[in-house]
Amino acid sequence: MNPSKDTPWLYTISAKRKLIDFNFKEIWRYRDLLMLFVKRDVVTVYKQTILGPLWYLIQPLFTALTFTIIFNKVANIETGTVPPFLFNLAGISIWNYFKSCLTSTSTTFNKNAGMFSKVYFPRLISPLSSVISNLMRFGIQLLIFLVFFAYYYFVKESQISFSTTIWIFPLLVLLMALLGLGLGMIISAMVTKYRDLKFLINFGTQLLMYLSAVMYPLALMREKLPRFAWLVEYNPLAYIIEAARYTLTNQGTLSTNGLLMTAGVTLVVLFFGIIIFNKTEKTFIDTI
Repeated sequence: MNPSKDTPWLYTISAKRKLIDFNFKEIWRYRDLLMLFVKRDVVTVYKQTILGPLWYLIQPLFTALTFTIIFNKVANIETGTVPPFLFNLAGISIWNYFKSCLTSTSTTFNKNAGMFSKVYFPRLISPLSSVISNLMRFGIQLLIFLVFFAYYYFVKESQISFSTTIWIFPLLVLLMALLGLGLGMIISAMVTKYRDLKFLINFGTQLLMYLSAVMYPLALMREKLPRFAWLVEYNPLAYIIEAARYTLTNQGTLSTNGLLMTAGVTLVVLFFGIIIFNKTEKTFIDTI
């Protein structure tokens, strides 16, 4: 029995020619697939590894220890009343979340080329799933920070405390996630044409870390190297990390103007990231 010509179709899949197309309604309709991708990312990252999720703990702890020895013991960078190890662990934890979001979304098209060429679903779900799944890793690292915070507070009796602005910490994490998502989508579109860019991602993120005040206070850069301080002051990541560390340790500064600038840059980067990503998804299979 043939359906009537007047019977409306449930869904119509056709080529999209809009330059700006934020189809959030369709993404919401595929939310079950999004959660499935999140579960896949969490399960498969450390599958068939010896230590498994323990790598979530080992990496920030050893990095914080290394930074403490090099930058605080050798270079004599002062961290005020906050123990150097705790100071570094706070910065590394928030930085690692941005780095994970950026690196995982920057290879979206290359990593999912086989699936994208066979199955239809909103392509934006793939980078979104990476950002959400990385929250689990960040949550574990934040828990480790709280354990060491309690150790220094109760056992070592250090003069540390949370800032009264701790309530903005989730907003800082959201900014970090959106900035990593936007930059990652822009880079993923470029990698489809210029494959050698993927070799520069790790080098670029490593260099960016040193310009983001991860292992030193923002004020120290202004004091010691005023001629080059603008490299950090115009970096939106530096304000997020400095503010996050301030909320967690009550050490450092909280720049309202810097955070407003960061929020503006984040929205612009995310806006253009979605546009470029949507445009690339229509033709990337011919160039990848």
